[in-house]
Amino acid sequence: MLRLQACLSGILKPNSSLFKLHHLRYLDLNHNNFTPSPLTSEFGSLHRLEYLSLYSNGFVGQVPSSFNSLSHLSVLELTRNELTGSFPLLRNLTKLSALSLAGNQFSGTLNPNSSSLFEFHHLRYLSLGYNNFSSSLPSEFGNLNKLEYLSLKSNDFSGQVPPTISNLTSLKELYLQDNQLTGTFPLVHNLTMLSVLNLDDNNFSGPIPSFLVNMPFLSDLRLYGNNLTGSVEFPNSSRLEKLHLGQNHFEGKIIESILKLVNLKVLDLSFLKTSYPIDVSHFSSLKSLLSLDLSGTSISPVSLDSKLDISKNLAVLRLSGCGISEFPNILKILEINVSGNKIKGKVPEWLWKLPRLNTLYVSNNSFNGLEGPVDVLINSSVKNLFMEQNRFEGAIPALPLSINIFEAPYNRFTGSIPLSICNCRSLTDLWLSYNNLTGPIPQCLSNLTFVNLRKNSLEGSVPDAFYKNASLQTLDVGHNRLTGKLPRSLKNCSSLEFLVADHNRIKDKFPFWLKALPNLQVITFSSNKFYGSISSPGQEQLLMGDCTLLPETIDFRYKGLSMEQQMVLNSYAAIDFSGNRIEGQIPESIGLLKSLIALNLSNTAFTGHIPLSFSNLRNLESLDLLSNQLSGTIPSGLGTLAFLAYINVSHNQFKGEIPQGTQIIGQARSSFEGNAGLCGLPLQETCFGTNAPPTQPPPEEDEEEEQVLNWKGVAMGYGVGVFLGLAITQVIASYKPEWLVQTSAEAVSVFFSLSVISQCV
Repeated sequence: MLRLQACLSGILKPNSSLFKLHHLRYLDLNHNNFTPSPLTSEFGSLHRLEYLSLYSNGFVGQVPSSFNSLSHLSVLELTRNELTGSFPLLRNLTKLSALSLAGNQFSGTLNPNSSSLFEFHHLRYLSLGYNNFSSSLPSEFGNLNKLEYLSLKSNDFSGQVPPTISNLTSLKELYLQDNQLTGTFPLVHNLTMLSVLNLDDNNFSGPIPSFLVNMPFLSDLRLYGNNLTGSVEFPNSSRLEKLHLGQNHFEGKIIESILKLVNLKVLDLSFLKTSYPIDVSHFSSLKSLLSLDLSGTSISPVSLDSKLDISKNLAVLRLSGCGISEFPNILKILEINVSGNKIKGKVPEWLWKLPRLNTLYVSNNSFNGLEGPVDVLINSSVKNLFMEQNRFEGAIPALPLSINIFEAPYNRFTGSIPLSICNCRSLTDLWLSYNNLTGPIPQCLSNLTFVNLRKNSLEGSVPDAFYKNASLQTLDVGHNRLTGKLPRSLKNCSSLEFLVADHNRIKDKFPFWLKALPNLQVITFSSNKFYGSISSPGQEQLLMGDCTLLPETIDFRYKGLSMEQQMVLNSYAAIDFSGNRIEGQIPESIGLLKSLIALNLSNTAFTGHIPLSFSNLRNLESLDLLSNQLSGTIPSGLGTLAFLAYINVSHNQFKGEIPQGTQIIGQARSSFEGNAGLCGLPLQETCFGTNAPPTQPPPEEDEEEEQVLNWKGVAMGYGVGVFLGLAITQVIASYKPEWLVQTSAEAVSVFFSLSVISQCV
């Protein structure tokens, strides 16, 4: 037996001494930090293995055919890697009793003629969830009649569940959720040992069969998000403890039937399409109830008028989007969610006296304040408080000392951030963006993990008080009135991933010292007063990790329009240098970034010519070079870019004829104005003579090759550079015009500036 959990790194090489242990029977390599690499075929040399677990190691590629040599294997665990290809050929593993391939990228069909899966007649545990398998479910699943656990969740299976599923009479847990399965309810009447059945988020229709609710051991039934209809009659003898029926179309008095389930602990009726409002007080008979979700349903207002006498054990009550207009009087509860309703006025004072209240969501309502004195929250037990998108005004309230998360963006809070917040030693997340706050940023905020103060009127400098190994991961202070320099103590924040300070008055040199941060992924510094060259002394590059999702709304300029992009996905790239004092020439190797769709270098101080390599940007839709000191001619290749919908080269020193491609001719005249030597459509100046200037002046002999940046390394994907006023990140793959409809008066011209330069390969 050999267990090497969470202690290895690097690459597991074929010549490793591990593969010389030919008598090894049990090998556990879970949760190691291997460099992404294929599974070596040398695993096949461990012929006597009976147990092999490679859970969560980052292995990539296909399962090697040498695994066929592991004929004694009883357990094979490959969960949470990056393995690809079709179902692996494992034909000789006849003793296999447990197989998990969950959480990979396997794809294709489970064809009985080519897949070895249905030859594993001793299987008792099979998990294929969270992959990309498709097609219908083969009837051969019925041959695996020793199965006790079967998970096919989160794939792309479609069609009906084959009737042979009823052959799996030993099955105790069946997970088919999050697929595209259709038809009437599966035939599971013979599965008398079943304790868990999860069919959430499919397209099953018709009524729930009576045999289902009479299964003797069924304790967890999840049918959320289907098209089930009819009535349901639960017996008094049911053992159900968890029941999810939301987002279906049940008829009749389903609530009365549910009230018979005396053992029920979790009940989800969210978005249940009933023809009558639900009386919340009826659930008082369910004395074991811990969690009740009625979000999106119609609630009887009368049932909330008096003090609700629901189960004393109830910890979670979700009433989001129920259309209620008053706060329910609920005692002895752990979590309350009334977000997305129409509640006005003040949050009631009695709420903060609930002895067990841990988490409160009042987001997306019309609250304008808190009942009671200014310190009404101080002695509350609340640890997680979500108040965003209301009408709260005045000063930020003094928070409970035990608070962990406080989110109140999109309100009308005024005044300064209270210094009392520094007494909240457990506070990790503070989100106060889109308010009217003034004054300085308290130094103690350097102790937090997530800080978002975007779009206020804060003044002073960012505190230079970040201690070594600080836990800070996100800092967004964009759109304020901050001055001074970028704090050098940010170098101590080794976990920092997201750094945003755009649209301030910060005056500093380009921060090459940020390269010391190993996890930094996104930086946004546009519209400040950064200056100087984008090359550091010694021509060093600022290297960073791969692109990832941006966790918060960020502003973006695309095709000359300003917009707010809610989430940035990893598909196509955008670059922005705009609004700073960047010097030097545009690197030729930007043309290697084949996925680029938006390039904004406007309002900087670039000199030289437009690189000929721009003609290679076949996906480019938006090119903005407004107000630089660029010269020479516009490359004729730009006229051949089929997707180029917006170009602006105005107010430079270009000369010669404008390329006459279809995309160029359709541009506004203003996009080319301010260049004394330009001629041709769409300008009125006509080009005379046939001796047109060359399409691009040759580079001067003494020009240093790529003097400010090795962009080739960026395009090849092995390094990520970060530059002042530059943003490369991945923008949403669907980049059609409708992508811009979220433009609003608030969405001012804030670019992805100084962000990640990467192809994210």
